[in-house]
Amino acid sequence: MENSFHKAEFISFKDLAKTAMKTVNINEKLGLFSEHWSPKIVGELNGQHVKLVKLKGPFVWHHHELEDELFLVIRGTLQMEFRDRTETVHENEFIIVPRGVEHRPVADEEVCIMLFEPATTLNTGDITNELTKTTLDKI
Repeated sequence: MENSFHKAEFISFKDLAKTAMKTVNINEKLGLFSEHWSPKIVGELNGQHVKLVKLKGPFVWHHHELEDELFLVIRGTLQMEFRDRTETVHENEFIIVPRGVEHRPVADEEVCIMLFEPATTLNTGDITNELTKTTLDKI
């Protein structure tokens, strides 16, 4: 009896895993929304969210107490401002912002970003304002 329970549990998990093993077309997903500074969840793994977001203009200075963030530029150019310098991130490049580091993303023109970050990450970190997104759409 115990073996059949474990087998049923395994099959259920296996079926769940199959739904995650599908190709995701980044350009198609980017075509589903137009708003800026509103991340969309396109995947989940190991307690992490894979998000797409379109940026334009300056964001708010903030930091994340517990989470590191990875910004991968899909289209455009991102300026990642730190208090002591600015890093320019071009298409097909990424930058990792370690937890606790104050930063501000800036996009002079629209830039499309893929984010890898823990599911607990609030987009505005330690700041709450009109740009804060507490609930994210899954697309």
